[in-house]
Amino acid sequence: MRWNSFFSPTLRDAPSDAEAVSHKLLVRGGFIRQLHSGHYILLPLAHRVRKKIISIIETEMDAIGGQQVQMPTLQTASMWQKSGRLESMGDIMFRLQDRHGTEAALGVTAEEIFAIAATEITSYKQLPQMWYQIHTKYRDEARPKSGLLRVREFTMKDAYSFDLDEDGLDASFKHQHEAYTKIFERMDLKAIPVEASSGNMGGSDSIEFMVQAEAGEDYTVICNGCGYGANIEKAVSQLDPIADLEAPEKPAKFSTPNIRTIAALAEAGHAAENQIKTMVYVIDGQLTLALVRGDHLLNEQKLADATGGVTIRQANSEETVRLLGAEPGSLGGVGVTELPILADLALRGRSNMTTGANENNFHLSGVDIERDIDIKEWLDLRSVQNGDRCSECGDLLKIVTTIESGHIFKLGTKYAKTFGANILDENGKSRTVLMGSYGIGVERAIATIVETHHDEKGIIWPITVAPFQVVITIVQTKDEESVRIGEEIYESLSEEGIEVLLDDRDARPGVKFADAELIGIPYRITVGPKGIANGVIEFVPRATGETALIPIPEVTSYISEIVRT
Repeated sequence: MRWNSFFSPTLRDAPSDAEAVSHKLLVRGGFIRQLHSGHYILLPLAHRVRKKIISIIETEMDAIGGQQVQMPTLQTASMWQKSGRLESMGDIMFRLQDRHGTEAALGVTAEEIFAIAATEITSYKQLPQMWYQIHTKYRDEARPKSGLLRVREFTMKDAYSFDLDEDGLDASFKHQHEAYTKIFERMDLKAIPVEASSGNMGGSDSIEFMVQAEAGEDYTVICNGCGYGANIEKAVSQLDPIADLEAPEKPAKFSTPNIRTIAALAEAGHAAENQIKTMVYVIDGQLTLALVRGDHLLNEQKLADATGGVTIRQANSEETVRLLGAEPGSLGGVGVTELPILADLALRGRSNMTTGANENNFHLSGVDIERDIDIKEWLDLRSVQNGDRCSECGDLLKIVTTIESGHIFKLGTKYAKTFGANILDENGKSRTVLMGSYGIGVERAIATIVETHHDEKGIIWPITVAPFQVVITIVQTKDEESVRIGEEIYESLSEEGIEVLLDDRDARPGVKFADAELIGIPYRITVGPKGIANGVIEFVPRATGETALIPIPEVTSYISEIVRT
């Protein structure tokens, strides 16, 4: 490809609203342009990268027996209603009606439609099956941000496995895990597999592949000691034991005027680790008390996972006053019998604690949580914090920001049972197939690579996904000998199957070098009169910037060997 005819509108400055590095560099490098919020045009450079990422994914999916299919994007609302997710998807789902008034939706994910397709499988002899698609998804994100990292229209590889039993599902899950590891290695992404919440997807187990990056919106807990890793929504840790003083025979009420926070109560002499933090949630319409230690944070996803709640929100002040008689800041579980009370495991066995008295400006001291509060269920509800001890090895845990680059789920029979994906086993008995779900966002992968492969000059693409492998920069296009040699190298490398961009523009050398560095082509060949006079060209790897002088007759063999290594 010749740069004179190639469309790559590079910019000196990034858009003013761009925060993430990938957003800035992909716009400046002429890879993407925003059409409107959350929707991007992929220009030729980005499209070339996208094709390579898709090729890597397809190769690894095919290698584990994946069969590529294509499902409709426009889907009936009744299908989602049947699975129970039409409501739980909430505002993130684009909804519409056709001319006949039939309710429909744009695909957010594809569990339902693949479960319906799986009804075509009728016998155990047809199992296992692994199907996948490269497909456009739509999500009405409230705040699209960070360029391609959080958008409303994107390409996803979603794969689904169908098995007869748990052993088969385990095997399919393992195959996908191994394929994901290879996919991310080939894209040069250091993706950490961590335990994760299944969230709205349901099922038993799930693993996220997380890439550490400043622009990440997820928090991942990692242990450098033993390698333990988990999303903050799933992570656990061990706590140092606390020796409580013996509680009095019954709690004592005391006045706390103008004290509304854990910190204020701690300043008044009641340490945060000796307080019970009481929060009121509405879970599927049911008001529920959730208790954690004063110095801990409640994780709402853990609460959702533990209760199976579809819709969860914190109660408002009016609701707490009506049901408990007090506003937030003075709430507690002592004496509450009409509402279910859920407590974090870190509170189990604690005594001589302090909590709200369900009367504004009053608290209770000397609370024995198991004696004085009617706990319905003990659950893991707290978020792990920096510096907690690893439950596996006791080493310190660290919380880092990460980008979710892939997610694999064991769905079990959740969707297959709903849509009647049943087969006859070897005994002629009807059985529901077990499903797994496995997703990778393609455009998010583009952005994640840029987030982790750049410097102050621009992008540094890994060779496997770079839009071009080599750029040939002709320093002086008016020098006939430079043009001739540049053209010869271009033709020779192209014949070797190497993807070459020939910079034949009539522009200053500084502009050409800056553009090549900005768009991140892995290798640059510089052809100029000075080098030609000495029988050499300059060879510069983008990643190192170290210049080597290569004899002109050896250029093709030298570059070919490096590119294919």
